[in-house]
Amino acid sequence: MAAAGRSWGPLVGAVDQGTSSTRFLIFASNSAELLTYHQTEIHSVLPKEGWVEQDPKEILASVYECIEKAVANTRDLGIDVNDIKAIGITNQRETTVVWDKHTGEPLHNAIVWLDLRTAETVNRLIDSTPRKNKEHLKPLCGLPLATYFSAVKLRWLLDNSEQVAQAVREGRAMFGTVDSWLLWNLTGGVKGGVHVTDVTNASRTMLLNIHTQQWDANLCKFFSVPMTILPEIRSSSEIYGHMVQGVLKGLPISGCLGDQSAALVGQCCFTRGSAKNTYGTGCFLLYNTGTEPIPSEHGLLTTIAYKLGKDKPTFYALEGSVAIAGECVKWLRDNLGIIQKSSDIEALAATVTDTAGAHFVPAFSGLFAPYWESDARGIICGLTQFSTKAHIARAALEAVCFQTCEILEAMNKDSRIPLESLQVDGGMTQNNLLMQLQADLLGIQVVRPAMPETTALGVAMAAGAAEGVGVWSLDPADLTSITTDTFTPALSQDERDSRYNKWKYAVQKAMKWEGHTHKEPDSKPTDTVVKSLPAGIFIFSTAVLLLVTTLCQR
Repeated sequence: MAAAGRSWGPLVGAVDQGTSSTRFLIFASNSAELLTYHQTEIHSVLPKEGWVEQDPKEILASVYECIEKAVANTRDLGIDVNDIKAIGITNQRETTVVWDKHTGEPLHNAIVWLDLRTAETVNRLIDSTPRKNKEHLKPLCGLPLATYFSAVKLRWLLDNSEQVAQAVREGRAMFGTVDSWLLWNLTGGVKGGVHVTDVTNASRTMLLNIHTQQWDANLCKFFSVPMTILPEIRSSSEIYGHMVQGVLKGLPISGCLGDQSAALVGQCCFTRGSAKNTYGTGCFLLYNTGTEPIPSEHGLLTTIAYKLGKDKPTFYALEGSVAIAGECVKWLRDNLGIIQKSSDIEALAATVTDTAGAHFVPAFSGLFAPYWESDARGIICGLTQFSTKAHIARAALEAVCFQTCEILEAMNKDSRIPLESLQVDGGMTQNNLLMQLQADLLGIQVVRPAMPETTALGVAMAAGAAEGVGVWSLDPADLTSITTDTFTPALSQDERDSRYNKWKYAVQKAMKWEGHTHKEPDSKPTDTVVKSLPAGIFIFSTAVLLLVTTLCQR
């Protein structure tokens, strides 16, 4: 953080709107140093099992609050607010918002990226394809049919919300991911706000043709989505509009990147073959494939990495997406009470040297890459009477690492160039035990930047480098070197393989959970229950029983 009284030169602000919180951070463009920030929590609404919503107006209010309070901090540090030259926005991707362009009011709560309500919609869409193939649209958009992506959520809203459907029929509806909602409001809303998105966010909707980088009429027809409600697609680094109110009124908003693309930029992964893994609510590994999209044959996504200017080339990435990473730590805290705060998990897990055979597969929202199985569910297995809450805590950390192992394995197969080290970022990377476990289970070095806010830094770089702003050079010769910590593997290959194989076995137990029924004739009622459920449920039930009655007290 900044020392008071020093001159920092041009500054750039970054709105980092994530799943669990919103932040506004202020960086010095000459040194990439973080000077100050403010953060506020975002609340999720869980109307039904598997449903996750957020209030778009709360999201917008949190942005204004964070800007106001971060700017107030600059006064205490002796920083001139006039030195802030631009703002960038990075955001949780795929989360879907539909609002009324005449009133500015949301027509439904935002449906969050990890929401599962669209499972039946996905199945119906898959059944409508010629070969009932969830990868039918991948040649056009790079993405499989899954609950994860925006078009499926929008289709659900059109089918299930009369308010949304009516607004579409009457020409009043606007659709966007969180970046579009914020940009429209910050630049004027009903009084001339710009309805735009950038290519990285657009590439997560399933409506963008990743080759033309435009909305695709065939994709829109497949989902029965009118193209009139879609935002204009722009690059990730240009002036979209200006702030119309608040302490930064008149400032240009000149950077926009989906959060994982922003982290890729913030880690300076500008060359083909560079990669980073972000550990947050979920876990996201992106591998820069250069200026050509590479189709995945191993369950990964082909997505747009960034386009840093109107006339700049578009770079693509292979992405491995894990739905639940930090969220499983939050679950241990809030649902089971094993820890008081999320940071406690490192100390608790460190009290044991292994998991004593326990495995935790946190498939709360199904399984994303490389499986794309929306009917998988979470299990804890391999428990004995020896198991304690410390073993469960360590198994949760290992689950994050094993999921990363799976997507890196797929990444290496697709790219045919195995990574020799992994650059990491995100809130969970402050957990040293997690980082060492990750290095051990991957068998390669894990490299963590000393300044962990690479997502916000990436969009600040994009905003500062935009034409008409020009306070941040992205020339490799001008980029500030990054101080890092390195974690080196200390596990034998045999032990690594053995543990990975047990994890894969546990994953199979979590599969095909939702909707699984089977009845044997002439069986007892208790036998029917036993035979109608997947084998893993008994393991999970045992886990819950042990956790509630024993583990939390040990």
